[in-house]
Order: sequence, then structure tokens, then C-alpha cells
Amino acid sequence: MQLQKELQDNGDIPAARASLWSSLFGKMDVRAYTMVGALILIWVLFGVLSPTFLTSRNLSNLFTQMSVTSILAIGMVLVIVAGHIDLSVGSIVGLTGGIAAILSNWLELPAIVVIVGTLAAGAVLGLLQGWLVAYKMIPAFIVTLGGMMVFRGVLMGVTESKTIPVSDPFLALLGNAYFAQGFGIVLGILAVGMLLWTAFSKRRSRQKYGFEVAPLGVDVIKVAALSLLVGSFIAVMNNYKGIPFPIIFVIVLAVIFYFLSTKTTFGRHVYAIGGNIEAARLSGINIKKKTMFIFLLSGLLASIASIVLTSRLASATITAGNMAEMDAIAACVIGGTSLMGGAGTVIGAIIGALVMTSLDNGMSLMGLESFWQYVVKGSILVIAVWLDISNRKKGVK
Repeated sequence: MQLQKELQDNGDIPAARASLWSSLFGKMDVRAYTMVGALILIWVLFGVLSPTFLTSRNLSNLFTQMSVTSILAIGMVLVIVAGHIDLSVGSIVGLTGGIAAILSNWLELPAIVVIVGTLAAGAVLGLLQGWLVAYKMIPAFIVTLGGMMVFRGVLMGVTESKTIPVSDPFLALLGNAYFAQGFGIVLGILAVGMLLWTAFSKRRSRQKYGFEVAPLGVDVIKVAALSLLVGSFIAVMNNYKGIPFPIIFVIVLAVIFYFLSTKTTFGRHVYAIGGNIEAARLSGINIKKKTMFIFLLSGLLASIASIVLTSRLASATITAGNMAEMDAIAACVIGGTSLMGGAGTVIGAIIGALVMTSLDNGMSLMGLESFWQYVVKGSILVIAVWLDISNRKKGVK
């Protein structure tokens, strides 16, 4: 009471509230919180309209369905943050999936050789496009638009426009297996432990170097809220068959690329290039090399997505990955990545992918015709870009 009275006397209550808000939510993009709120609203709405939407079985399928879009979006974030675009990832998914099926079915190679060959193909395709963009100065839009058509055509040629089945048992597990419930519990414990360690190690580091530290209660609330989300996810997945294997791909890749984009020199250079390419050049950043490597990573992630998709479908088709690049771009933009470059996060892209997949899943359960899915997702994408442009104009003012 005494502290409150002193704050009132000094007129500092609004400042204290603002400080508490900043401590709780930090400097994270407001759009990310908006999308979390939108995701909750979408789930509540579809939960009311369709009694099967919030069941453990459907949510498990939903997370499995989002895996391909999420993996593509993780790579697309770096491309867009650097000020480029990659329209070819859907066709790379299709082509590398066809390569995987040919290596497995026609050539009968071991699964490990199939996986390595598929990943190598995706990396080479990404590297080729990155070289054209970085060293031949061809706009990424043109290079990847051409790649989208070329790779789809090559897929149709090498597969003779046939559906190629994949029957290798190990490959089949990658997209369809579930981890035992015990694994989910262990994973949850490890995740909560990591949250605690990260929060308090960051706190100690700030104290060590004399930076301002949020109240202990704020960090406890943050960790408790995130731990509740982790526990809820594990409980829902275990209530069906366990954690789907494709989600582990997403989690591992998200952790790796979150670290790469936020904790490494490479990541800082990518944001610098997208924020102001001339300033990045003057500061000594090797823009060409970084750009080529970004596209290599995008192609590599597209090949990983192709393995998951081909495994899920147990076959490779000429339509695999069709329009997947649009879903990946939309997921990034909806999750807060700016098409102007210089801003975006891996976590935001995954939230965007979950929003996109939830809309697809919910509207399918309601029996809506497919054209509504395009209308709704396209409208949301336009609104997300409009919000990004509006926020940037406010920042300029």
C-alpha cells in the first residue's frame, strides 16, 4: 500500500504498468500476439461449429498436416528476411519427392541412401538458384518462378507423369509413425527443464553485466504459461496415439533455425542484409555468399519436407507440393515476417503455418467447398500484408 501511495504521489503508476507489460511481453511483434489470439479464436469457432475439431484425433492429424508447411516456412523466413522470395519450394518438394521414390522403388536403394540423395538434390537445386540470384544478379522472383516451372517439368519427365509408390518400411515411418506416450512425457519434462534453464540463465547473465532484470514473478509467470502449453500439447497427443513423428522434425528444425537466426553471426547478417543492403555491404558483410547459402538452406528444407510428404502419402505424384510455396509464404507473412525484408521470426512462421492448417482443417470438417479455403486464406494474407505496411508507415512517422 505504501509503495502504491508513493507511486500515486509521483504519478508513476502508468509507467509501472507499462514496465510490467514490457516485462511480460517484451519487444515481440504485436502481430505475433494477435495471431496467437486469432488462432485461439479459430479453434474456439471451429470447436463450436464442428464437434470433432477439438478431439485428440483431429488435433493430432492437424499437427501432422502442418508439418510440411511449417518446414517450408522455416526456410522461407530467412529468404524473405533477406529481402528475397522463393516461389520454387513447392516444385522442389515435388521433384525431390519423385527422386526419393525413384531411388527407393525403381533402383531399390537402402533408405539411408534415398534420404541422403534426396537431401543432396534439394541442396543442389537451392544452391543453383542462390548462385543465379547472388552472382548473376537475376531477381529472385524471376529465378524461382522459372525454377518452379522447370522443376515441375523435370518431375513430370523423370517420373513419366506416373505415381510412384514407396513401400520401404523405414521411409513409411518418417511420415506416419507415432512416438510412445512415455517418450512424449520425457520430451515434455525436457522441454520444461529447458524453459527453466533458459529463463534463469538469461536472468543471471543480465544481472552479471548490470542490465535491468524483470521481477522474478514475471519470469515465473512466463515459464509457467509456456510449461502449461507444453503439458497440454503432450496430453492431447498422448490421448490419441502419441506425438506424430513429423512434428519432431518441425520441433528440431525450429530449434536449430531459431538458434541460427538469433544467436549466430550468420543470422545477424541476414537481418542486416534485409534491413539495409547498402549498409550491410559497407559494413563488410559478404552479401553474395550469404544469399547463396540462404537459398541452399531453403532447398534443403524443401527436400526434408518432400521426404515427410512422400512418406505420408506412400507415393510420389506430379502434383505433390503444388501451391505449397504459397502456403509457406502466407504462413511467414501471417506470422509477422515483413515482405519488405529485415523482420520475421521462425516461431512466428510456425504460428502462421498452424493458422493456415487450422483453417484448412476446420473448413474441411464443416464440409465447405474448397474454393472457400482459397478465398479465406487469400483474404487473411492480404490483411496481414496490409497490417505490415500500416505498421511500417507508423514507424516512419
